[in-house]
Amino acid sequence: MPLKSVDLNCDMGEGFGHWSYGDAPDDKLMPIISSANVATGFHAGDPNLMDAVVRMAGEFGIGLGAHPGYNDRQGFGRRTIAAKPDELVNDILYQTGALREFARRHGIPLQHVKPHGALYMTAASDPELSRILVEALQKTGPELFLYCMDISETYRIAREAGQPVVREFYADRDYDRSGSIVFARKMRRLDPDQVAEKCVRACLDGKVRTVEGDDIEIEFESICFHSDTPGALAIGTAVRDMLLANGVKIAAPSH
Repeated sequence: MPLKSVDLNCDMGEGFGHWSYGDAPDDKLMPIISSANVATGFHAGDPNLMDAVVRMAGEFGIGLGAHPGYNDRQGFGRRTIAAKPDELVNDILYQTGALREFARRHGIPLQHVKPHGALYMTAASDPELSRILVEALQKTGPELFLYCMDISETYRIAREAGQPVVREFYADRDYDRSGSIVFARKMRRLDPDQVAEKCVRACLDGKVRTVEGDDIEIEFESICFHSDTPGALAIGTAVRDMLLANGVKIAAPSH
């Protein structure tokens, strides 16, 4: 069934001090999205940047999410770190708690948690990590949406436990035949209109073309694009405009 409404999320605050990733400033991206995934200090971000992005999300009325990653600034959280699931979940809780305090400071509710990069992909295929993460969220944030892929262990376990969950479609990533995104540490420049057409097709037809050249069915409630993808602002704008032109509303998830 065609989607009449979809969330549009993007990673935010992915810098440190005077350093920033990508070519799209957060204040330019914020008006075109409905949910923001804010870096929480391990792969990127710092207290001052977190505070500024949280305040900005409140000003624009954007759904606020924590975007915790591996403790890997040098690799931007896109390298896998061999650690026990308990340690990784503690890292996630630590980072989420930090962002939640800034959210409280500005009177903004925390909407969701979305692991970043390699940690997201690790959880997707690791039932033990996903289980411990979901169990922790059931105690610390049972109302929080957990963002993940439709085919992931994270989604399966969250659904079984009753944790609110949002499935994602990736605008600026390729898919393989399994239904998983093809993980990339660095992205090439993409054609914004082609990306937007891909998203519209996914929303209206529920299908996406894989790197193997065939179509697979895909289910989701949110579309993600990355602020560090070259031309991110043009991509996000094209996706939003083409969705709206095809009758698909942009809105944050709701319970």
